[in-house]
Amino acid sequence: MTNNPLKKMFDMFNKPTDMTQGAPWKGLVIFTIPMIIGNIAQQLYSTVDSIVVGNTEGVGVTGLSAIGSAMPILNMLLVLFIGISAGASIMVSQYFGAKKREDLSKTIGNCITVTLISCVLLIVVMTPFIRPILEVLKTPDSTIDWCEDYLVISIVGCAGMAFYNILSGIIRGLGDSMSALIFLLVATVINIVLDILLVRHMEVGGVALATVIAQFVSSALCLWKLSRMNEFFDFKLKYLKPEAKYVKTIIRLGLPSGATQMIFSSAMLVVQRLTNGFGDMFVAANVIVMRVDGFAMMPNFSFGTALTTYAGQNVGAGLYDRVPKGAKQGTLMAVGCSTFLTVIILIFGRQIMGLFSNDAPEVIAMSYELMKILAVGYIAMAVTQSLSGIMRGAGDTVTPMWISLITTVGVRVPLAYGIAYFTSPTGILNDGIKECIQYSLLATWLLGALVTVFFYRLGKWKNKAIN
Repeated sequence: MTNNPLKKMFDMFNKPTDMTQGAPWKGLVIFTIPMIIGNIAQQLYSTVDSIVVGNTEGVGVTGLSAIGSAMPILNMLLVLFIGISAGASIMVSQYFGAKKREDLSKTIGNCITVTLISCVLLIVVMTPFIRPILEVLKTPDSTIDWCEDYLVISIVGCAGMAFYNILSGIIRGLGDSMSALIFLLVATVINIVLDILLVRHMEVGGVALATVIAQFVSSALCLWKLSRMNEFFDFKLKYLKPEAKYVKTIIRLGLPSGATQMIFSSAMLVVQRLTNGFGDMFVAANVIVMRVDGFAMMPNFSFGTALTTYAGQNVGAGLYDRVPKGAKQGTLMAVGCSTFLTVIILIFGRQIMGLFSNDAPEVIAMSYELMKILAVGYIAMAVTQSLSGIMRGAGDTVTPMWISLITTVGVRVPLAYGIAYFTSPTGILNDGIKECIQYSLLATWLLGALVTVFFYRLGKWKNKAIN
């Protein structure tokens, strides 16, 4: 035996976490810390992309604008995999909690098959329509070619992203967040190196290719890890054969989560059309805001995912009395972390945003002003993500979908366009205040938190467990 404290700590984080026992906060912390670090690494994918592009001669602000215009489209096209990942994670955590080995094995095998089929369909169906979509969204002539390069490369290489997100979701559903972290750190280093090497030769397209290659590496590592976890399930070819029971449950649980992301991405596309009209400088400033936004959101998404696994394991084991305790403790930790990060970003925001460009101080100043509008919203999102995670883990993925639909489509889009119109002296949308984008997003976050608390307290999620 060894008394090495570092090895003991690593072993504690590296083994699957059974959150059906012990203090809820302790299991959540052990599970969430590697995930937060992993989310930092994942955010570095897009952040380093933007920093390299923004500081590369001949690319600069125009390249940042191209990535900003491309991302909402890419996010919308990849929502199917978000849905599969959500459904898989819920099923895996509940079957793991219930100790149902055969169901767990078939769920994992079916997820892999469904993902592969979905990747092929996305590439075949969507690639020819990239340019027309960009034209409909009035993407500026100065960036449309780079946008097209970025999107085509990302979609053709979508299997890397899809399999990493889904396989890492399965691993996390088993309570192991450390392995996903290690694989993501490896991929992040690869991505950074390739960004620097490729962007000078392929411009914005090089950034997309670097990300695709790095994500294929992380996917392969996740697959290797799953093949070695035979103490919990069987990883055999026969389980890759699709079975209606498991495919239908994956779709039933995952479709609302995928639809939620599609709703959000569709709204982003509608708002992006308005954003593009404010010019390259404003689009570039929004890219910087969204990159920093990704770090501010990390505790929210991390605790939300942790609470999904927590609720799934405890509901699967029939320990319903533990779920509210974990919800309260997890939400408080998420709010605390989010508040701390928000304060840091507000204090050091100008310096942080200055990393993205060394020759556009007006873009940096605009980014910081936009970021201040959103600040309090991150704390509200901590509540939304935590309680939505509980509902999803219990099997209720529909309620968070409806909340997203109401707040995003019913509030954000009309509010953004409404503010732009009523603040325009000419009646032309793009003569209105540019901050309409941020004010509408803040309103969506605040309302979403209130509605989520209401439906969580209503408690209908308590009878949604899978059989």
